[in-house]
Amino acid sequence: MVSSLTRAFGAMLLGSGSRLSQVALQPKDPCLGGQLLSACHGFSTCAVLSTANPLWKYRIKYTIRPIGMKKTGGRDHTGRIKVHGIGGGHKQRYRMIDFKRLRPEDGAEPGPFVEKVINVQYDPCRSADIALVAGGNRKRWIIATENMQPGDLIKNSTHIGRMAVSAKEGDAYPLGALPVGTLISCLESHPGKGAQYIRAAGTCGVLLRKVNGTAIVQLPSKRHMQVLETCIATVGRVSNVDHNKRVIGKAGRSRWLGRRPHTGLWHRKGGSAGRKIKPLPPMKCYVNLPTAAAARD
Repeated sequence: MVSSLTRAFGAMLLGSGSRLSQVALQPKDPCLGGQLLSACHGFSTCAVLSTANPLWKYRIKYTIRPIGMKKTGGRDHTGRIKVHGIGGGHKQRYRMIDFKRLRPEDGAEPGPFVEKVINVQYDPCRSADIALVAGGNRKRWIIATENMQPGDLIKNSTHIGRMAVSAKEGDAYPLGALPVGTLISCLESHPGKGAQYIRAAGTCGVLLRKVNGTAIVQLPSKRHMQVLETCIATVGRVSNVDHNKRVIGKAGRSRWLGRRPHTGLWHRKGGSAGRKIKPLPPMKCYVNLPTAAAARD
Protein backbone atom coordinates (compact mmCIF):
# COMPACT_ATOMS: atom_id res chain seq x y z
CA MET A 1 0.00 0.00 0.00
CA VAL A 2 2.73 2.43 1.01
CA SER A 3 4.96 1.47 -1.92
CA SER A 4 2.15 2.08 -4.44
CA LEU A 5 1.48 5.54 -2.99
CA THR A 6 5.20 6.36 -3.19
CA ARG A 7 5.37 5.34 -6.86
CA ALA A 8 2.28 7.41 -7.68
CA PHE A 9 3.72 10.47 -5.95
CA GLY A 10 7.02 10.08 -7.83
CA ALA A 11 5.18 9.90 -11.15
CA MET A 12 3.37 13.14 -10.34
CA LEU A 13 6.65 14.89 -9.62
CA LEU A 14 8.21 13.69 -12.88
CA GLY A 15 5.15 14.80 -14.85
CA SER A 16 5.14 18.27 -13.31
CA GLY A 17 8.86 18.89 -13.92
CA SER A 18 8.32 20.23 -17.42
CA ARG A 19 5.53 22.51 -16.25
CA LEU A 20 7.70 23.94 -13.47
CA SER A 21 10.46 24.76 -15.93
CA GLN A 22 7.96 26.60 -18.11
CA VAL A 23 6.70 28.59 -15.12
CA ALA A 24 10.24 29.63 -14.17
CA LEU A 25 10.79 31.13 -17.64
CA GLN A 26 7.69 33.34 -17.45
CA PRO A 27 8.12 37.06 -16.57
CA LYS A 28 7.69 38.26 -13.01
CA ASP A 29 4.40 39.60 -11.73
CA PRO A 30 4.45 43.42 -11.52
CA CYS A 31 1.71 43.58 -8.90
CA LEU A 32 4.12 42.78 -6.05
CA GLY A 33 7.19 44.58 -7.32
CA GLY A 34 8.56 41.55 -9.17
CA GLN A 35 9.25 39.54 -6.03
CA LEU A 36 6.93 36.63 -6.71
CA LEU A 37 6.51 34.49 -9.81
CA SER A 38 3.38 34.38 -11.86
CA ALA A 39 2.56 31.04 -10.27
CA CYS A 40 1.21 32.97 -7.28
CA HIS A 41 -1.73 34.48 -9.18
CA GLY A 42 -4.00 32.61 -6.80
CA PHE A 43 -3.11 35.06 -4.01
CA SER A 44 -5.46 38.04 -4.27
CA THR A 45 -3.27 40.42 -2.22
CA CYS A 46 -2.31 43.01 -4.84
CA ALA A 47 -5.14 45.40 -4.00
CA VAL A 48 -4.45 45.17 -0.27
CA LEU A 49 -0.68 45.68 -0.43
CA SER A 50 -0.73 48.54 -2.95
CA THR A 51 -2.68 50.93 -0.75
CA ALA A 52 -2.30 54.61 -1.60
CA ASN A 53 -3.07 55.88 1.93
CA PRO A 54 -0.85 54.43 4.67
CA LEU A 55 -2.81 56.33 7.32
CA TRP A 56 -5.66 53.85 7.13
CA LYS A 57 -6.93 54.55 10.63
CA TYR A 58 -7.69 58.18 9.70
CA ARG A 59 -10.22 57.23 7.03
CA ILE A 60 -13.09 57.60 9.48
CA LYS A 61 -15.02 60.82 8.98
CA TYR A 62 -14.46 63.30 11.80
CA THR A 63 -17.31 63.84 14.24
CA ILE A 64 -17.73 65.61 17.56
CA ARG A 65 -20.17 62.99 18.81
CA PRO A 66 -18.85 60.51 21.39
CA ILE A 67 -17.98 57.14 19.87
CA GLY A 68 -18.59 53.85 21.64
CA MET A 69 -15.56 51.83 22.71
CA LYS A 70 -14.95 48.16 23.39
CA LYS A 71 -12.67 47.21 26.26
CA THR A 72 -9.84 44.80 25.55
CA GLY A 73 -8.91 43.85 29.11
CA GLY A 74 -5.25 44.10 28.16
CA ARG A 75 -5.59 41.43 25.44
CA ASP A 76 -4.33 41.60 21.88
CA HIS A 77 -5.99 40.31 18.70
CA THR A 78 -5.14 36.70 19.61
CA GLY A 79 -6.94 36.89 22.94
CA ARG A 80 -3.82 36.66 25.08
CA ILE A 81 -3.11 39.09 27.90
CA LYS A 82 -0.30 41.43 26.89
CA VAL A 83 -0.71 44.12 29.59
CA HIS A 84 -1.54 42.98 33.10
CA GLY A 85 -3.62 44.98 35.54
CA ILE A 86 -6.26 46.13 33.01
CA GLY A 87 -9.90 45.09 33.13
CA GLY A 88 -13.41 46.19 34.01
CA GLY A 89 -14.04 49.84 34.66
CA HIS A 90 -16.85 52.23 33.86
CA LYS A 91 -18.08 52.38 30.28
CA GLN A 92 -16.35 55.10 28.27
CA ARG A 93 -16.99 56.88 25.00
CA TYR A 94 -14.23 58.40 22.91
CA ARG A 95 -14.10 62.00 21.68
CA MET A 96 -12.06 62.53 18.53
CA ILE A 97 -9.45 65.14 19.44
CA ASP A 98 -7.95 67.20 16.62
CA PHE A 99 -4.30 67.46 17.67
CA LYS A 100 -3.44 69.42 14.52
CA ARG A 101 -4.38 72.92 15.60
CA LEU A 102 -3.46 74.56 12.30
CA ARG A 103 -6.05 72.77 10.19
CA PRO A 104 -7.93 75.35 8.08
CA GLU A 105 -11.51 74.71 7.10
CA ASP A 106 -12.21 73.02 3.79
CA GLY A 107 -12.40 75.61 1.05
CA ALA A 108 -10.99 78.42 3.20
CA GLU A 109 -7.97 80.47 2.22
CA PRO A 110 -4.71 79.58 3.98
CA GLY A 111 -3.83 82.00 6.74
CA PRO A 112 -4.58 82.84 10.36
CA PHE A 113 -8.07 82.04 11.60
CA VAL A 114 -9.95 82.53 14.85
CA GLU A 115 -12.14 80.03 16.70
CA LYS A 116 -14.51 80.43 19.64
CA VAL A 117 -14.60 78.16 22.68
CA ILE A 118 -18.07 76.73 23.16
CA ASN A 119 -17.59 74.36 26.08
CA VAL A 120 -14.86 72.92 28.32
CA GLN A 121 -15.57 69.50 29.80
CA TYR A 122 -14.12 66.32 31.27
CA ASP A 123 -12.81 63.57 29.00
CA PRO A 124 -12.80 60.00 30.39
CA CYS A 125 -10.07 58.89 27.96
CA ARG A 126 -7.37 61.35 29.08
CA SER A 127 -6.23 63.27 32.14
CA ALA A 128 -6.66 66.76 30.65
CA ASP A 129 -9.93 68.53 29.96
CA ILE A 130 -11.06 69.10 26.40
CA ALA A 131 -12.65 72.11 24.74
CA LEU A 132 -15.20 72.26 21.94
CA VAL A 133 -14.28 75.11 19.57
CA ALA A 134 -16.13 76.40 16.53
CA GLY A 135 -15.03 78.48 13.57
CA GLY A 136 -16.71 78.94 10.21
CA ASN A 137 -18.95 75.95 9.48
CA ARG A 138 -17.25 73.34 11.65
CA LYS A 139 -16.72 72.27 15.25
CA ARG A 140 -13.92 70.21 16.73
CA TRP A 141 -12.43 69.04 20.03
CA ILE A 142 -9.01 70.28 21.21
CA ILE A 143 -6.94 70.00 24.40
CA ALA A 144 -7.97 72.80 26.77
CA THR A 145 -5.46 75.05 28.50
CA GLU A 146 -5.44 76.00 32.18
CA ASN A 147 -7.60 79.15 32.13
CA MET A 148 -9.66 78.47 29.00
CA GLN A 149 -13.32 79.41 29.44
CA PRO A 150 -16.41 79.24 27.21
CA GLY A 151 -16.65 82.34 25.05
CA ASP A 152 -12.89 82.84 24.62
CA LEU A 153 -11.50 83.54 21.18
CA ILE A 154 -8.35 81.62 20.24
CA LYS A 155 -6.13 82.34 17.25
CA ASN A 156 -4.26 79.90 15.01
CA SER A 157 -1.46 81.28 12.87
CA THR A 158 1.62 80.14 10.91
CA HIS A 159 3.21 83.56 10.40
CA ILE A 160 6.72 84.09 11.76
CA GLY A 161 7.54 87.79 11.82
CA ARG A 162 10.66 89.73 12.68
CA MET A 163 9.29 90.57 16.13
CA ALA A 164 7.94 88.05 18.59
CA VAL A 165 4.17 88.10 19.11
CA SER A 166 2.50 88.67 22.46
CA ALA A 167 0.24 85.65 22.28
CA LYS A 168 -2.39 84.95 24.88
CA GLU A 169 -3.16 81.61 26.45
CA GLY A 170 -4.82 79.13 24.12
CA ASP A 171 -3.40 80.55 20.89
CA ALA A 172 -1.42 78.31 18.54
CA TYR A 173 1.72 79.73 16.90
CA PRO A 174 4.97 78.43 15.45
CA LEU A 175 7.83 78.32 17.93
CA GLY A 176 9.72 80.88 15.85
CA ALA A 177 6.97 83.47 16.43
CA LEU A 178 6.92 83.15 20.24
CA PRO A 179 9.26 84.98 22.64
CA VAL A 180 11.89 83.04 24.57
CA GLY A 181 10.63 81.83 27.95
CA THR A 182 7.03 81.21 26.85
CA LEU A 183 5.18 78.32 28.51
CA ILE A 184 3.88 76.01 25.78
CA SER A 185 1.95 72.75 25.42
CA CYS A 186 0.72 70.41 22.67
CA LEU A 187 4.03 70.53 20.80
CA GLU A 188 4.72 69.00 17.38
CA SER A 189 7.86 67.01 16.60
CA HIS A 190 7.57 67.67 12.85
CA PRO A 191 5.73 70.55 11.14
CA GLY A 192 2.16 69.58 10.29
CA LYS A 193 2.25 66.24 12.11
CA GLY A 194 0.07 67.26 15.05
CA ALA A 195 0.74 67.57 18.77
CA GLN A 196 2.65 64.65 20.27
CA TYR A 197 4.34 66.14 23.33
CA ILE A 198 3.15 67.94 26.49
CA ARG A 199 -0.48 66.77 26.38
CA ALA A 200 -0.95 65.43 29.94
CA ALA A 201 -2.90 67.34 32.58
CA GLY A 202 -1.04 70.22 34.24
CA THR A 203 2.12 69.88 32.14
CA CYS A 204 3.95 72.60 30.25
CA GLY A 205 7.22 73.12 28.43
CA VAL A 206 9.50 76.14 28.19
CA LEU A 207 10.89 77.69 25.01
CA LEU A 208 14.57 78.09 25.94
CA ARG A 209 16.22 79.54 22.82
CA LYS A 210 16.21 79.71 19.03
CA VAL A 211 19.25 78.65 16.98
CA ASN A 212 19.54 78.84 13.17
CA GLY A 213 15.90 78.16 12.32
CA THR A 214 15.43 75.67 15.16
CA ALA A 215 13.99 75.95 18.65
CA ILE A 216 15.09 74.21 21.84
CA VAL A 217 12.29 73.33 24.26
CA GLN A 218 12.50 71.97 27.78
CA LEU A 219 9.98 69.17 28.29
CA PRO A 220 8.17 68.55 31.60
CA SER A 221 10.73 65.79 32.29
CA LYS A 222 13.49 68.49 32.14
CA ARG A 223 14.82 66.92 28.97
CA HIS A 224 15.69 69.24 26.09
CA MET A 225 14.30 68.78 22.60
CA GLN A 226 15.32 70.51 19.38
CA VAL A 227 12.74 70.95 16.63
CA LEU A 228 12.22 73.25 13.67
CA GLU A 229 10.87 76.68 14.48
CA THR A 230 7.91 76.06 12.16
CA CYS A 231 6.48 73.44 14.54
CA ILE A 232 3.17 74.56 16.05
CA ALA A 233 2.67 74.77 19.82
CA THR A 234 -0.15 76.01 22.05
CA VAL A 235 0.57 78.86 24.44
CA GLY A 236 -0.12 78.08 28.08
CA ARG A 237 -0.35 75.16 30.45
CA VAL A 238 -2.57 72.12 29.97
CA SER A 239 -5.82 72.14 31.95
CA ASN A 240 -6.76 70.09 35.04
CA VAL A 241 -3.68 71.15 37.00
CA ASP A 242 -4.80 69.38 40.22
CA HIS A 243 -4.98 65.99 38.53
CA ASN A 244 -1.94 64.66 40.42
CA LYS A 245 -3.44 65.73 43.76
CA ARG A 246 -6.57 63.58 43.56
CA VAL A 247 -7.07 60.93 46.24
CA ILE A 248 -8.38 57.54 45.12
CA GLY A 249 -9.75 56.86 48.61
CA LYS A 250 -10.83 53.27 48.17
CA ALA A 251 -10.16 50.16 46.13
CA GLY A 252 -13.51 50.44 44.36
CA ARG A 253 -12.55 53.69 42.69
CA SER A 254 -9.51 52.02 41.14
CA ARG A 255 -11.88 49.41 39.69
CA TRP A 256 -14.01 52.20 38.24
CA LEU A 257 -10.90 53.43 36.43
CA GLY A 258 -10.29 49.98 34.93
CA ARG A 259 -7.41 48.92 37.19
CA ARG A 260 -7.37 45.37 38.44
CA PRO A 261 -5.80 44.60 41.84
CA HIS A 262 -2.34 43.13 42.09
CA THR A 263 -1.49 39.97 43.91
CA GLY A 264 -1.36 40.11 47.69
CA LEU A 265 1.86 38.09 47.90
CA TRP A 266 4.88 39.80 49.41
CA HIS A 267 7.70 40.41 46.93
CA ARG A 268 11.24 40.81 48.12
CA LYS A 269 12.89 43.94 46.73
CA GLY A 270 16.21 43.38 45.05
CA GLY A 271 19.08 45.76 44.51
CA SER A 272 17.30 47.50 41.65
CA ALA A 273 14.58 48.92 43.91
CA GLY A 274 16.67 51.70 45.47
CA ARG A 275 16.95 55.33 44.48
CA LYS A 276 19.15 56.18 41.51
CA ILE A 277 20.59 59.55 40.60
CA LYS A 278 21.25 59.56 36.88
CA PRO A 279 22.27 62.42 34.60
CA LEU A 280 19.73 63.76 32.14
CA PRO A 281 19.71 62.04 28.74
CA PRO A 282 21.13 63.96 25.77
CA MET A 283 18.98 66.42 23.88
CA LYS A 284 16.41 64.82 21.59
CA CYS A 285 16.84 66.28 18.12
CA TYR A 286 14.24 66.16 15.34
CA VAL A 287 16.28 68.36 12.98
CA ASN A 288 18.47 66.97 10.19
CA LEU A 289 21.61 69.00 10.81
CA PRO A 290 24.29 69.12 8.06
CA THR A 291 27.25 66.78 8.47
CA ALA A 292 30.87 67.89 8.78
CA ALA A 293 31.63 66.79 5.19
CA ALA A 294 28.73 68.87 3.84
CA ALA A 295 29.86 71.88 5.85
CA ARG A 296 33.36 71.73 4.35
CA ASP A 297 31.94 71.63 0.84
